[in-house]
Amino acid sequence: MSYERRWADLRSQLGGLDGLLVAFSGGVDSAVLLQAAVEVLGVRAVGVIADSPSLPRAELNQARELAVAMGARLRVVRTQELEQEGYLANDGDRCFHCKNALFEAMVRVGQEEGIAHLAFGEIVEDRLDDRPGARAATRWQVLAPLSGAGLGKEDVRRRARELGLEVWDKPASACLASRIPVGTRVTADLLAQVERAEAGLRELGLRELRVRHKGTQARLELGEEDWKRGRGMQSQIEARLASSGFERVEWARYVPGHLRAAKV
Repeated sequence: MSYERRWADLRSQLGGLDGLLVAFSGGVDSAVLLQAAVEVLGVRAVGVIADSPSLPRAELNQARELAVAMGARLRVVRTQELEQEGYLANDGDRCFHCKNALFEAMVRVGQEEGIAHLAFGEIVEDRLDDRPGARAATRWQVLAPLSGAGLGKEDVRRRARELGLEVWDKPASACLASRIPVGTRVTADLLAQVERAEAGLRELGLRELRVRHKGTQARLELGEEDWKRGRGMQSQIEARLASSGFERVEWARYVPGHLRAAKV
């Protein structure tokens, strides 16, 4: 099926709905889905973003600005995952509890808005991995229009570029809780520490990065484009991480997707 046909299929799916709430993160996948929904459904398409300690404040602010630029309505909801033992325990299904809290909150928004359908920005590549969040989507009958139309990463980024969305080349960025190793209990303090550390490194101009929390040690993962520059700023970077409470730094290359970063 051609690129144009896949997008026509998406619009056909959306056109069969009387309204849609889109789980919106400010990333490229959910932005493209929300934009398509706005084009087809108008004000009956609403983005919903979770305001939680696992979302950096900078990301929340950027998502708000992006929604305005897209002409999309956006609802910001508080989620309560830090009150759920399953999420805090971080035993391997943390993402399920996180997405479950989001979708539960979206149902309440839907009741207020009179909109019954929920959707999230799953693309075809996401189906290759075991994603606990997808199980939560199944539980709440959340639609996946992008993957349903056969749309993948290259399609979505191409479409975002055609639409002039500033996030078209934005690196993928999982929530802050993903930086805490499985088996380590999630706390608001650990999330805040990681947020401070990553924000400090982005101030140095780095884009694709992860600061994995390993107690007093940080595992710093840098994307390919940032790797050489980052190594050239090693002393500055390690000073920034030290100011965030990390005594030692382990350096690694970040490999997107299901591949693991390579230790160096």
